[in-house]
Amino acid sequence: MKPTSKTNWVKVDAMVDEEIDYSDSTEVAAELFKLMTKEEPEKVVVNLRLDREIVDFFKTHSNKYQTRINEVLLAIVHDYKRIHSHAHKNNSQS
Repeated sequence: MKPTSKTNWVKVDAMVDEEIDYSDSTEVAAELFKLMTKEEPEKVVVNLRLDREIVDFFKTHSNKYQTRINEVLLAIVHDYKRIHSHAHKNNSQS
């Protein structure tokens, strides 16, 4: 037999944020909160032909090889943007 809850869920559901007592809860670190609330970027399905060596390499190192390939490509894009945005800023200051 399932035990009956002693919580008044109707009252809980009716509460607004200001009424909630957080005094006994631990504080969440800002970085952890940022990770918990991070929105995932939109993914686009593509049909891509890669060299067998590339696919084998990523499959050997991760069960989520497609995610890892995406992460490597994203790192390259971010580096490229960082390098070229500095170069653009330096050129525009001359």
